[in-house]
Amino acid sequence: MNTSLNIEQARFNMVEQQIRPWEVLDPEILDLLYLLRRERFVPEAYRALAFSDLEIPLGSEPGERMWAPRVEARVLQSLRLGKTDRVLEVGTGSGYFTALLAHRAGRVFSVEINPRIAKIGEANLAAENIDNVRVEIGDAALGWARHAPYDAIVLTASTPVIPELLLGQIKPDGRLFAIVGDEPVMVARVISRDASGCSVQKDLFETCIAPLTNALQPARFQF
Repeated sequence: MNTSLNIEQARFNMVEQQIRPWEVLDPEILDLLYLLRRERFVPEAYRALAFSDLEIPLGSEPGERMWAPRVEARVLQSLRLGKTDRVLEVGTGSGYFTALLAHRAGRVFSVEINPRIAKIGEANLAAENIDNVRVEIGDAALGWARHAPYDAIVLTASTPVIPELLLGQIKPDGRLFAIVGDEPVMVARVISRDASGCSVQKDLFETCIAPLTNALQPARFQF
């Protein structure tokens, strides 16, 4: 049996059966999904599921998971990245979405709070010779001023509310993606800022994923 052929058929099925039906039609993004080998970023124990429509575990914690492929592609399309853009990614994970960002943008700063996960992501990126990414260890749930401002910011886990500090680190004409809300229903949202600093939000789809470590909590009324 030709294993290589099976992998390419699985990749084709992922794009045609999961990603295109989710309104991802940008030809450059679709081409990138064939170019960048997703299976190389998946833990060996789950490699057979690399193209499946599910979140793949990276560790024992609920938030240590890869996004499903259709989510990765839809979010990447929504960011409308340019070749000179500077991007902040909050949560490196396996490094796969980081690599997608790196292919579309000029420079990516990826911040991971878990040193073990950061090491995995950094090693995967290095193995693919992706050299326009800087992986840093830290807590960027409320922002990462070190390299601000950014053309785009991506939160790879959910947050009940979007911190103003993060919004303040976006350039005019910048974009921020976050999955906002609490279980059981959250919404994937893109917030864009125009040249004057006014914000416009667009909700993409409903979902439910684990929250960022130290995500900002909404103010609670006390009686």
